[in-house]
Amino acid sequence: MSDKANATAISERESRRNAFLSSTPGLLLFATASCLLWGSAFPCTKIGNALFGIASSATSSQLLFAGVRFTIAGCMVIAFMSVKRGRPLLPRATDWKAILRLSLFQTVLQYGLFYPGLSRSSGVASSIIEASASFVVIILAALVFRQEKLTSRKVLGCLVGFAGVLLVNLKPGGSLSFNPIGEGLVFLSTIAAATSSCLIRDFSKRHDPVLLSGWQFLVGGVVLTLIGRATGGQLTPSRPAALALLAYMGFISAAAYTLWSMLLSANPVSRVAVFGFMNPVFGVVLSAILLNETSALNPLLAVVALVLVSAGIVIVNRGPSEVATDA
Repeated sequence: MSDKANATAISERESRRNAFLSSTPGLLLFATASCLLWGSAFPCTKIGNALFGIASSATSSQLLFAGVRFTIAGCMVIAFMSVKRGRPLLPRATDWKAILRLSLFQTVLQYGLFYPGLSRSSGVASSIIEASASFVVIILAALVFRQEKLTSRKVLGCLVGFAGVLLVNLKPGGSLSFNPIGEGLVFLSTIAAATSSCLIRDFSKRHDPVLLSGWQFLVGGVVLTLIGRATGGQLTPSRPAALALLAYMGFISAAAYTLWSMLLSANPVSRVAVFGFMNPVFGVVLSAILLNETSALNPLLAVVALVLVSAGIVIVNRGPSEVATDA
């Protein structure tokens, strides 16, 4: 086959793929799969801590656990895309600055804060607090990165969503439960995640987003692994299931981010982002089932909180988005 014919065949395959991804069934299928994977990460992290004998105070081992997970995820993305494209997925010299900056926020800071925080808070509360990242992204994009305008609709969505985040932390007496080294660290991790989302939006204009995703996972994972080991972290699997869970958690990140990136390449960002409300929904349901956390939160309170978080995301993503100009 000639180079021209080969290029035509590749173009036709990409067109068919994008047509499916932009269709309602394709969008629903891939977005649901991504959010189900991400939602399962909350209870799986706590289960992993138990299987590897990692105590809630063993920060070094938690960082080592995160580092190994994301090193596996990076290797999975790089290997899969190398096979899929028929050539090694290797960064150019001009890609490394973006990879390093992205790995700092998306992997090192986000999960370096998230893992210790999650071990000191409930999976139910953490999954809903993580949903606030959607609103933090909007605020950072408008006020810090100047990528969009902060409209009244977006402000309303942020307020409604944060109301859900606050509600999930209310105790029966009306007091607010907020442990700085528990829920506090989880919330700080959402700020790092939101920053990485804004960086991705900028970097994707000049770099391959899939390449950035795979290599930032690998670099960030190695950094967290080295930090965890250097500070005395240990991973002692109690049984084979521990290693299987670790491999699955690497797959969670590799698969979910790849599917989400494919959707973003074929759809407007707002059309994809609105499905993010399923993350806390799956997180709450799976935490309640797998961790038996049904008593950690009043079911009615959880439903109301999830409705508020979901409503906030829908409000933010309704209508056309306003992109700030450089002027």
